[in-house]
Amino acid sequence: MGVNQRLRERRLELHLTQTELARRLGVSPAVVSNYEGGQNPVRGELLEKLIRALDVEPNFLFQDVYRGEGFPVSVEEKGLVERYRRLSAPGRRALRAVAEALADCQADWEAAAPAEEPRQIPLYRCPAAAGLAAPVFGEDFDYIDVTGAVPRGAELAVRIQGDSMEPWIRDGSVAYVNHDPLENGDVGIFCVDGAMVCKQYVRDGLGMVYLFSLNRQRSDADILLPPSSGRSLVCFGRVLLPGRPDIPGM
Repeated sequence: MGVNQRLRERRLELHLTQTELARRLGVSPAVVSNYEGGQNPVRGELLEKLIRALDVEPNFLFQDVYRGEGFPVSVEEKGLVERYRRLSAPGRRALRAVAEALADCQADWEAAAPAEEPRQIPLYRCPAAAGLAAPVFGEDFDYIDVTGAVPRGAELAVRIQGDSMEPWIRDGSVAYVNHDPLENGDVGIFCVDGAMVCKQYVRDGLGMVYLFSLNRQRSDADILLPPSSGRSLVCFGRVLLPGRPDIPGM
C-alpha cells in the first residue's frame, strides 16, 4: 500500500473530509487531494503536521517503503542506503567524507545567505462592515508581513467594523482570509448589493442563502437572500478562524 493510499484511508478512518484535513494543515483542499492522488510528495514541516493531524506514528505512512531507522525515508534515500551497504570499508569512508564536506558547505552557504524576505499579504483599509455599507475591494490596501501571528494560508486581510461577529471577531480587529470554497457554517467576506460584510454562510437545499451574525444579539444584521431575490452576492474568501462557530437555529 502506497503513502497516498495510507493517507486517504487514515483520513476516512477519522471521518475527515479533505477540506477538514486541509484546515488542520493550513493548506487548500486541492493540496490534500494532490497528496492522496500521489501527484505531490509530503515533506518537511507539513509532513510533521500531517502526522499530528492523523494521530499516527511517524513511520505509519512509510512503513512499506522503509523500516528500521526510526524516521520516514523516500524510495530514493532507501536506494542510497542500500548502495552504501554494498561498498567496501574504504568506499564507505570515502562516501562519508564527501557527505560531511557537502554538509559543511551547505551550512556555510545557509549562514552566508541573506535573510529571506517575509511573505506579504494585502490589508484592505476599507472595512468589511457588520451589516453597514462599505466600498468594494479596490486599490486601498497596505501590505503587511506574514508573521507567526498570521494564520497559515492567509492570502489577504480585512479590517472588521461593527460588533455583529463578536466574540469571534471583534470590532476593529483584522480578519485573515483565503480563497478556499465556503461550506455551510464558514465565515466569509461578502459583497451584497455593493455593501461589504463579514458573515457566517449557510445555503439550504432550496437555494436560500443566509448570512448570519455570530453575535445573536445583533440578529438584526442578518441577511437573507432568496434565490429569486435578484440581489447580487459575491464572496471574496473564507475567514480563517480557530474553529467553526455553531450555526444559529433555522
